[in-house]
Amino acid sequence: MTSVPAAPTLYQPVLYPSRRASRGNGSVILRGSSSRPVEPIRPLLDLGAGESSVGGTGLPMPLHPVFDQAAPRNVSSLANSAAYLHCLVHNLGNKSVSWIRQRDLHIMTVGRYTYTTDQRFEVIHSADSQDWILKISYAQMKDSGVYECQVSTKPVRTYQVYLNVFASPMASIVGAPDMHVDKGSTINLTCVVTHSPDPPSYVFWYHNGEVVNYDSPRGGITVVTERGDNTRGYLLIQDAQPSDTGNYSCVPSNTAFTSLTVHVLNGETPAAMQTSGGASVFTPPGSLLTSLPRPLQHHHILPLLLLLTLLLLWKPPILSSVGVDGGGGGGL
Repeated sequence: MTSVPAAPTLYQPVLYPSRRASRGNGSVILRGSSSRPVEPIRPLLDLGAGESSVGGTGLPMPLHPVFDQAAPRNVSSLANSAAYLHCLVHNLGNKSVSWIRQRDLHIMTVGRYTYTTDQRFEVIHSADSQDWILKISYAQMKDSGVYECQVSTKPVRTYQVYLNVFASPMASIVGAPDMHVDKGSTINLTCVVTHSPDPPSYVFWYHNGEVVNYDSPRGGITVVTERGDNTRGYLLIQDAQPSDTGNYSCVPSNTAFTSLTVHVLNGETPAAMQTSGGASVFTPPGSLLTSLPRPLQHHHILPLLLLLTLLLLWKPPILSSVGVDGGGGGGL
């Protein structure tokens, strides 16, 4: 029997990695708590004193500031996480570095100073680094757009970075919060994970707080995960039994879990619900419908209710007086 892979505790939050970077295509995805530090990006250029070496070419030292292309031009972040925009500048001299939000030309930072009342924005820079990092704590989707790193030369030199903030991933189970199935049928649960820039690395299923083991002696359990823009996790349980009743939770790796309650029925009808031809009729306790014989509760319900209503509302016509008195006299 194959053991179930280790799963996170259901009732603990799933944390993002502090940082994941990919620079092969000029883009970077950064995640993590806004309180965690971020490391400067390693420059591609190696500019020493008096000479420049780009791939060992030994080019002369430039007389003006130079942007290092190691800084990603496309950055993605999840909503409510910290976003980091990098700008590497060599040979800065006495010039200053500023971050500008292009959509409204708002100056966000100049040097180490912040020029916006939005306290989520700050610049991170150390004296031994060429990296000027614009940090946006708890980034929102509205923060998406182009940001310019500017050096105060004449004319101004700029380096553009595009930020794309995705909505936080969200998981939902189709049919929640309750699902009713007949004994012996198949329980078919579908968990959909949306608003995720990357598919979750796993989707675990729990039953009453315990990991669902598709290799358990019970058998008939299938777990399938289809990753994509909207990841879908499927849980199929054949030959449903009363012991399968309970709480089922879908736990993706990149967002909070979501739950659904399954009720396995042994021939009975769910408590406050009677069905006829696929239609649902609400029957409060003590109502006329629940007091009818059981066969009548399932057949011809609507015509019967209509007939009873007409009988209650119908009033016989009032006969007019014909002027006959008790003595039978008083003719014309």
